[in-house]
Amino acid sequence: MNKEGLIAFEEEIKELFLNKRIRSPVHLSRGNEDELIEIFKKIDLEDWVFSTHRSHYHALLKGISPEWLKNEILENKSIHIFNKEHNFFSSAIVGGSLPIALGVAAGLKRKKSDAVVWVFVGDMAAETGVFHECTKYAARNYLPIYFVVEDNGLSTNTPTQLVWGEAVLPARISRYKYERGFGHVGVGEWVTF
Repeated sequence: MNKEGLIAFEEEIKELFLNKRIRSPVHLSRGNEDELIEIFKKIDLEDWVFSTHRSHYHALLKGISPEWLKNEILENKSIHIFNKEHNFFSSAIVGGSLPIALGVAAGLKRKKSDAVVWVFVGDMAAETGVFHECTKYAARNYLPIYFVVEDNGLSTNTPTQLVWGEAVLPARISRYKYERGFGHVGVGEWVTF
């Protein structure tokens, strides 16, 4: 999946939402295509990906078919996508994927698997206690897990640094900054159902 394909997918979802075909919250991505494409070049087929409520780009880059993903979104599952075949899981709960990803990483280590876990969180989730507990546990136990902080500078709609202060990240955590192209939720227009 290339940048244009990612953007086109989200535009299609936007139109489906505006045409009242999706009756649940959608959290669209925009502005972080280049960064994610580079990250996903490092993710193997057998690796696990744990995502957030904003999961469409992650799912597509993991290899999930656009048709399958669109059907899940049309069934109002946009913010909790699960695909066992592709080792893909997302949660709408802020930081909700972190402990599950940690457990999978522990299991992979015990099985001596070559697979690793990649867990994505927003910059607000990276300030929570569960994030710090999981990163600390993972580091102390040498678990095969990578944490990726998607930093758009906003905790929902509040500037993250204003609320949480300057972020400090330990090793094995990467952070990239981007400016979001869609609002926190929806498509930028109100729709009355």
